Amino acid sequence: MHLNKAKKDYHEPMHTTEHILNQTMVRMFGCPRSMNAHIERRKSKCDYQLSGAPTDEQIAEITRIVNETIKMNLPVYEEFMSLEKAAEIVDLSKLPDDVSETLRIIKVGDYDVCACIGNHVKNTSEIGRFEIMTHDFENGRWRVRWRVVPE
Repeated sequence: MHLNKAKKDYHEPMHTTEHILNQTMVRMFGCPRSMNAHIERRKSKCDYQLSGAPTDEQIAEITRIVNETIKMNLPVYEEFMSLEKAAEIVDLSKLPDDVSETLRIIKVGDYDVCACIGNHVKNTSEIGRFEIMTHDFENGRWRVRWRVVPE
């Protein structure tokens, strides 16, 4: 089976948290998953297309939901499926042109599902606590800088 390889070795807790943050944003704001992400061990950032800057209350709610989801001790697992079958359950619009015919689908419990080639924890209990460090809004793009810290 031919699969695309990850372009970098993502830090597993941060990368898994990105999945949870993305799904939280989709559910809260009805926006697409991050349009640009930079995931690193110490801090990460994600960009979302929004019609306006989230309020302080919404930012607190994002933090609360992400941390509650992490504390649910959800299993994180992979499934392999054809591109055609994957298209029925996940958005494939960001995949490269040279994507393999078999995709790796990552599921974070029943909270999130997406095509992904990165590394992940086995259970959200391995993540720690999510914190938003800074954020800004410009021309429809909300950029959030965040980290996870051990509990």
